Amino acid sequence: MLLSKTNIEEKLTKVRNGQILSEDERMKEVHNILSNLDAEFDRIEQNVTTSKGVPINKFNFEILESSKIYHIDEIKQICIDYRLRFLDTSYFKGSIPAEALSKIKSLEKEHNLEIKGFKIIAPSKLFKLEDKDDPLLFAPIGNGYHYLIHQWGNDLHPLRKFLMWPFKSIVNLAILVLLMSFITTMMIPDGLFSKSNSNAQFWILNFFMFKCIASVVIFYGFAMGKNFNPAIWNSKYFNS
Repeated sequence: MLLSKTNIEEKLTKVRNGQILSEDERMKEVHNILSNLDAEFDRIEQNVTTSKGVPINKFNFEILESSKIYHIDEIKQICIDYRLRFLDTSYFKGSIPAEALSKIKSLEKEHNLEIKGFKIIAPSKLFKLEDKDDPLLFAPIGNGYHYLIHQWGNDLHPLRKFLMWPFKSIVNLAILVLLMSFITTMMIPDGLFSKSNSNAQFWILNFFMFKCIASVVIFYGFAMGKNFNPAIWNSKYFNS
């Protein structure tokens, strides 16, 4: 006599049918669970999108990942180097991914608290700044420290730090203008302005090129309301 194979789904259904809950009661219970879950995510998303900053969240420090804790000075340095902004998430005009909301929910459950005061690191174009790639979501934990919750989007361009170097200070910008004027002067053909070449003529042309390039840079800076990285890293204003 051959034994018939066991169908696990049938066995599972049989066990379920032996439970006290009816199908309607079971569906009602599942609906309540999903409704509560949706309400939780709505609350978390509301906290993130309307955050205006809270000085501290009382995390359980014994279960925090030390590798995700950053001081405000470290955040400031990165923002200055890469010309990024560190602002309340209420200014963020991008969408917060579901994965980030899930991580917040897990953290709240682990630490038994409601997390508020979210901040985010991102390029200026991703913020709704007043006047108006790669975000990092933080929650403050006090004394200038912030806890990294989630990172999403694409990585920054590998040359971004180099490209943003001139905007770190007026000295850096002046060095760039001097270098550009020198290279431009070197590209001027010999004998274009006189039959004989001399060091004096070269430096006069170099000074002229410096004034031209510097004038364009200054005009662009004033016209566009631009400022240097240390002045804008935590500014909520567009013209900065």
